[in-house]
Amino acid sequence: MGNLTGSWRYKEPSTVEECDSTWGSDSESDDLPADAAEGSGISESASPSEMGRSSVDPGDMSRQLSESPQSAPKMKRSFYAARDLYKYRHSYPNYKESRQPSEYRNLRFYLNKIPLVPDGIYIEEILTKWRGDYDKLEHNHTYIQWLFPLREQGLNFYAQELTQDEIKEFQNTREAKRRFLAAYSLMLEFYGVRLLDKGGSVARGPNWEERFQHLNESQHNYLRITRILKSLGELGYEALKAPLVRLLLEESLLYATLPNMQHSALEYYVYTIRLPAARRRLLRFARQHYRPPHAFLWGPQPKRRGGAAAGGGGGGGDDDDDDDDDDDDEGGAGSSGIRAPAPTPEHSHRGVGDAAALSRRPSLLAGLESVGEEGKGWDHGGAFVFGRKMLTLAMDS
Repeated sequence: MGNLTGSWRYKEPSTVEECDSTWGSDSESDDLPADAAEGSGISESASPSEMGRSSVDPGDMSRQLSESPQSAPKMKRSFYAARDLYKYRHSYPNYKESRQPSEYRNLRFYLNKIPLVPDGIYIEEILTKWRGDYDKLEHNHTYIQWLFPLREQGLNFYAQELTQDEIKEFQNTREAKRRFLAAYSLMLEFYGVRLLDKGGSVARGPNWEERFQHLNESQHNYLRITRILKSLGELGYEALKAPLVRLLLEESLLYATLPNMQHSALEYYVYTIRLPAARRRLLRFARQHYRPPHAFLWGPQPKRRGGAAAGGGGGGGDDDDDDDDDDDDEGGAGSSGIRAPAPTPEHSHRGVGDAAALSRRPSLLAGLESVGEEGKGWDHGGAFVFGRKMLTLAMDS
């Protein structure tokens, strides 16, 4: 998105509503029912019993259903997440590529011509020797930015940002694309998911129980998944995103196998998808299964009545679908003041001191300014994470 006329200037969005165009127009004919299986990419080749679908714990469900709006924490969507993903979906409007000739290091890495730096490991070694080595995939924090490059700088400064020219070359190189899909399959297996075909259909893998349990507790992997989804879109595999996001929504909301992933899936994964109609289908499915229903933040804003903006509601009302075309704000209820009351144990230990520290970040962190917002050391609740945790989050973004 360049300045073609010489007069147009990009205006940085300043609210969640300005960042979210999901519900700005709802007239597409491809808005299928949320539970429509056709085209979802979720395999139906096995029955629920064959796939080992677990049911939601009745005690947990009744406890969630009993919560009233008054008892739910007053929380809201992350502006930092919304802005980061807005920039991604709009191809980084303010991004200026270096005038230096691109070295095509990402492409050369995928052609097995250079190793990743600083570890000196070639792509073929990762694809052949790391498969099934879950300890290595979990604890090494330098490979992910080489396997899934982006047009944004991460903390591993040896990993080079993608350029438009390199993206074109990558998409025209069969060997690189073959290895990229193999890397995607490798990471899905690590997470307990099986890639079924080149169209992106996914299902639980044979190791899903053990891997889901690990994934539910190892939340730095949520940042990795965001990067993977972004990279899929950059390198020409946009269609592979929705099936994976749908599966993760099912597991976190419907089957409660990944309960800690709920917020990441709704706040980040859905919003890596560039087509608004595809995002709406996923959000409608999520809204059907989200508990407690009144805390769902990602629906359209309520219709204005009497010339004043409706206050409070999180877009979870029964008449949401009828309000889409009249909304001037494009947001997903970012001003509702309510968010999912399901903080992880890690998040629940954040103190107000973390928020206060934002205004006096040490100069040591200056190098993080160019990292994607979810990888800057921000946790999913907007608190800043210091020390080893911060470095892990940033490296995996």
